[in-house]
Amino acid sequence: MINDEEGKVLHDKASRGKQLSEVELRQLEEWYACQDHLESEAIQLPANHTVIADLQDQIGQALDELSKLTNRIKKVATENEQLRQENTILLTKVK
Repeated sequence: MINDEEGKVLHDKASRGKQLSEVELRQLEEWYACQDHLESEAIQLPANHTVIADLQDQIGQALDELSKLTNRIKKVATENEQLRQENTILLTKVK
């Protein structure tokens, strides 16, 4: 098995369209397989129930906050509409 630096050199040569020997091709394929294996290991996250539960709690809190904000926006919108109606009445009285 070749080291990482040699693998990068072979990859560079291959990606630039340069001809590789059969030995180099075999080494590059092995290096790719090793890189794939390392990448697969790196992206696998353990199924930690505590982490999942914490995330679910955070989502629940965010949804609660969103609900409160939505209700506040509805209340302000209603109050704004009432003020518009009062302004319209007052403007008609002034004219």
